[in-house]
Amino acid sequence: MKVVCRDVTYHVEVAGQGEPLLLLHGFTGNADTWSFLVPMLRKSYQLIMVDIIGHGQTGSPKEVRAYEMEQVAADLVSILEKLEVSTAHVLGYSMGGRLALSLAMLYPHYVRSLLLESASPGLETEGERLERRKQDQQLAQRIVADGMEAFVEAWENIALFQSQKRLPNEQKLAIRKQRLANSPLGLANSLLGMGTGSQPSWWNELEKLDMPVLLITGELDSKFCKIANRMQNRLKHGEWTIINDVGHAIHVEDGEKFGKIIREFLLKH
Repeated sequence: MKVVCRDVTYHVEVAGQGEPLLLLHGFTGNADTWSFLVPMLRKSYQLIMVDIIGHGQTGSPKEVRAYEMEQVAADLVSILEKLEVSTAHVLGYSMGGRLALSLAMLYPHYVRSLLLESASPGLETEGERLERRKQDQQLAQRIVADGMEAFVEAWENIALFQSQKRLPNEQKLAIRKQRLANSPLGLANSLLGMGTGSQPSWWNELEKLDMPVLLITGELDSKFCKIANRMQNRLKHGEWTIINDVGHAIHVEDGEKFGKIIREFLLKH
């Protein structure tokens, strides 16, 4: 289905029935990221899978401001309202996790529980944020100048995704196809508008979250394990699960284990 927020047309897929579960994919992903969860959860949950602005079949506006975290969180609220959903469990991966956390910070009454896969609350210091914004600007320029093929080739080979080299070829090709389906302008503006250096830092606000929060990280992703450890220490109702022998994209590397953990957490809350 299509939902218009501001002047942006969002692509939204809805499956199953029961308690609403909003699903937010990572950078270069789309709603199909979560299709493997549909058979596992559809009997008890209404899965709401959104192509985030600049990704998949959702619009890619030219204005970078349209991609700012606060704007996109407000769009998600509009989407929930159009679906007549007053509260939802919210699951986000990486970039989608940062968006999920921002939604919980800005609109807490819409979020029943929060599930964050390999996600961070942003960067703590202005110096770190400035440095990251510079890196993201360079990457955004490269995406637009060199095109999707060259970008995806380089993106697949960053250290964060090394453990995905072990995946079957068929799965790797499906991920590549999903990434290539994005628009260069959309990805570039996503980096500039809602990149880790551009978004608000939520580190000092984590104590304020009242809903249950599940942090999930892969054992091989030491960077995000450290982040999750620090986050858990600040959360009132935080749980943290480490999945063995997987990296950053747990849902890709061990979908069955990931789905089981999600289902168990949702049943509790």
